[in-house]
Amino acid sequence: MFPYGPDITVNAKLKVNYQLVLEKIGALLTPERFQKIEKVVAQRNFDTAVVLESIYDRGNVSAVMRSAEGLGFGNFHIIETQEKFKESNRVTQGADKWVEVQKWKSTADCVQKLKEQGYKIYVTHLDARSKPLSEVDFTGKTAFVLGNEKSGVSPEMVAAADETVIIPMTGFVQSFNISVAGALGLYHINQDRTKKLGTNASLTEQEMAILKAHYCMRTQDSAHELLAELAARGQL
Repeated sequence: MFPYGPDITVNAKLKVNYQLVLEKIGALLTPERFQKIEKVVAQRNFDTAVVLESIYDRGNVSAVMRSAEGLGFGNFHIIETQEKFKESNRVTQGADKWVEVQKWKSTADCVQKLKEQGYKIYVTHLDARSKPLSEVDFTGKTAFVLGNEKSGVSPEMVAAADETVIIPMTGFVQSFNISVAGALGLYHINQDRTKKLGTNASLTEQEMAILKAHYCMRTQDSAHELLAELAARGQL
């Protein structure tokens, strides 16, 4: 679900309408940079939620996030039930700046919120009812869930699933690395939606404009200070 309303928080005392942000901050960007933001936003998908449950290696989180952003997915959830994480030097290549990340301390809370928002939960897990990704319809509001490197998704997540899904394999190995599974799964979802809907994108015109304003803020390092100064001068 798209997470933003029309007003953007500048600081604890100031919120600014997205149209003013586009007018004041968007004008400071180069035409090339603004056009890039417009192109990216036009392809953003928030109807698909990417969910990582109890990932041990932060490098794998970064890798899946990078694939998600590169394929147009902006709705990202991390369930942090691990007490210890393996640190990693692998980075997102800036993907974390452009993906809206929500962190959860329990599987139950994440699942409850997604279901309240109308998402179907599709969990990568092999059992008797599992379907290949190609047999699942991703055109609606769906959550694509990946589990941790050692044991996969939790029994709690499997029980909450609307469907369990697999990426078909024809070799001797029984599973892909989590970062590879994420990239393959998200590429399939992108292509499935594009084939059936004509696009992977999901945002309305207003949502696109709001997201453009947020991206302008993130691109312009001094955006918060500039808006606060304009507000103090009575120019907003």
